[in-house]
Amino acid sequence: MSVRPGDPAPLFEKRSDDGRTISLSALRGRWVVLFFYPRASSAGCSIEAQRFESALPEFERLGATVIGVSTDTEARQASFRDTCSLSYPLLPDRDREVCRAYGVMGGLGGLLNMAARETVLIDPQGVVAARWRSANPAAHASAALKQLRERQAVAGQPVPGT
Repeated sequence: MSVRPGDPAPLFEKRSDDGRTISLSALRGRWVVLFFYPRASSAGCSIEAQRFESALPEFERLGATVIGVSTDTEARQASFRDTCSLSYPLLPDRDREVCRAYGVMGGLGGLLNMAARETVLIDPQGVVAARWRSANPAAHASAALKQLRERQAVAGQPVPGT
């Protein structure tokens, strides 16, 4: 089943590639950018991940946590983190539990048992605020950042740290 804006974000608790436990319920009160990608270390996924890393200080300034999710193994995710110099959590979803809950296993990626390239923006109350399907790896991080700023302005939320 696919989540849509206005739906409650499916809860999850997973161990990241670096051993931290990441729980959506523990992130309540913060914006969450949950981006799904098909294959760690592929060209498109590397570009997208590095763009999110470059924008990370601004996401954090706006009170958002960035999390990458793919069906890759923990070891492959850890190698991806090292190769791309990433500092945000990467979730290995080998059982596809998170990918299925968010409805990102469809299309060609689903046939190959990989997540599609999609992103979900979750608001501080745990509700899906926006969803992007087939995101452009080179431009998507800036589009997600723009959407986050717009959502916060509409909600009249103060920007953390200002």
